[in-house]
Amino acid sequence: MDIFLQQIINGLVLGSIYALVALGYTMVYGIINLINFAHGEVLMVGALTSWSVIRFMQDSMPGMPGWLMLIIALICACVVAATLNFVIEKLAYRRLRNSPKLAPLITAIGMSILLQTIAMIIWKPTNKAYPTLLPSDSIIVAGAAISPTQIMILVVTAVSLAILTYLVNYTKLGRAMRATAENPRVASLMGIRPDIVISATFIIGAVLAAIAGVMQASNYGIAQHSMGFLPGLKAFTAAVFGGIGNLPGAVVGGLLLGLIEVIGSGYLGALTGDVLGSQHADIFAFVILIITLTVRPSGLLGERVADRA
Repeated sequence: MDIFLQQIINGLVLGSIYALVALGYTMVYGIINLINFAHGEVLMVGALTSWSVIRFMQDSMPGMPGWLMLIIALICACVVAATLNFVIEKLAYRRLRNSPKLAPLITAIGMSILLQTIAMIIWKPTNKAYPTLLPSDSIIVAGAAISPTQIMILVVTAVSLAILTYLVNYTKLGRAMRATAENPRVASLMGIRPDIVISATFIIGAVLAAIAGVMQASNYGIAQHSMGFLPGLKAFTAAVFGGIGNLPGAVVGGLLLGLIEVIGSGYLGALTGDVLGSQHADIFAFVILIITLTVRPSGLLGERVADRA
């Protein structure tokens, strides 16, 4: 039971990261029907930006508390990631909105490769040890250990999701986003500027991805130029699993995917002597993607919607 509870905690932590990234995928898809495969690289840029900021603060202000360094680095990462995603949308995607769907898809894949290459040039193709800024002593809960970093991830994810829910459902921007997702032409006739709404959506998604990147680097203690590729694919799987274009579905899909991946790899490793354990955890995400697309293409919480006029 202790091991099972530990796996539940680890799965929720991993699923929280997937959920934040999946929200970026599903928000963009819900408004402009685009799968932004460069979203994982935005996560990576956020993590590496925070690493650079922390290194600078450790060298210039060694007496600063670790938690304050982490907050400042997180803010800087969010600003850089938001700016990057705004530029990507404006330069790479905006002119392709009315193009065949294959064109923006290929562009997104190309942007992903381009961002990885640029990051490799700027930060060098080596693994960076991400500093441990929070206390390392774990808290024991019913026999399972949870670290302050994991608690931070769960709390920050819950707060981020609450803020996003409020923004989408109870603010003017949120109403504009829902109207644009329903029908951008009619929304523009009612005084909404779709270009601004779409740019805001990319910015919000980038902020969530940057938060996920900083949390992932803090949890695993490493950052490097390709760290966003697999989490990006798995977050896309989570978005499809929960129902692409559905915000609650992205959260549910992310959490369930994290739990399935951690619990499945843990018990599979125990049964096979770790021959098929943590090193093969990635198979669970893509098996789920195949099953979901085969059995329920609309996802767990997805629903059929009418085509746009």
